[in-house]
Amino acid sequence: MNISKNAFLSLVILLRLPTMGPALADSTRSGVLTIAGGQFPVSTDVSANANWILKQMRQAKQKGADIIHFPECALSGYAGVDYTTLAHFDWSSLHAQTQRILAAADSLDLWVLLGSMHRLSGKNKPHNCVYVIDPEGRILDRYDKRFCTDGDLDFFTPGDHLVTFSLNGVSCGVLICFDVRFPELYRAYVREKVDIVFHSFYNARQKKGSIHPMIMPVTCQAHAGINHVFISMTNSSAKHSWPCHFITPDGRIEKKLKTDKPGVLISTVDLGKSYYDASADFRMDAINGKWNSGETVEDERSKNRTTL
Repeated sequence: MNISKNAFLSLVILLRLPTMGPALADSTRSGVLTIAGGQFPVSTDVSANANWILKQMRQAKQKGADIIHFPECALSGYAGVDYTTLAHFDWSSLHAQTQRILAAADSLDLWVLLGSMHRLSGKNKPHNCVYVIDPEGRILDRYDKRFCTDGDLDFFTPGDHLVTFSLNGVSCGVLICFDVRFPELYRAYVREKVDIVFHSFYNARQKKGSIHPMIMPVTCQAHAGINHVFISMTNSSAKHSWPCHFITPDGRIEKKLKTDKPGVLISTVDLGKSYYDASADFRMDAINGKWNSGETVEDERSKNRTTL
């Protein structure tokens, strides 16, 4: 690890402080970030999940990625679908496999966004989480799924915070699955001046004809275009699912993988490129509660809405 990288990591750690303010500029800023989205058939076999993750980490590094992004509960498997109960879940195995992934991140010099579960104390239910792992194999932060479905709440404790971090001068945020239904979370990341949202999903092992493959990508397209952010969508490739997508800030799907098949999607965030943004002049006004453009006037004919 060279000196400039250590200096950068020190800056990133500062960005974790509770102020949760916008990402600061740094001397390594390039505004270009190569990302990998990994999909594979997530299962109850934590060791097999780890092997998929390690394999795709190596592929991502070979393809020049700075960071690899995995689906919701990619390592642990997803309670409510893969598991009907967590009563006998092997937490020691999950810990051991997580350590393997941390070591690989260090060895490969690769950032990793790892979907998993985070055990809490006593009888408290775990968090459904994404660990932010830096290239030295350290857990820099952890995003906990804030909006859990009714089914999720049988297994998980919801989170209470946003997570931002900066890489190559690109400000990043993290969300998980059902969070997609709450545009307020995307708006909150806009306030933090995030450039890309890494959104991890588990929409797999569904019945044929499920609505999710039709609505999830287009919902994220809308969030991207409305908020002018890049979005990386990742999902399990277990049937029946929809694949990883990379969406640009104009709401366009730039790349996606094949459905129901393992793969690694390589995409590039380039802050130097220009993307269509119709609401740029008024977005922050709207977020701050000014729900019109231009200036309103005091006029009786404006106030009276029942006459010609």
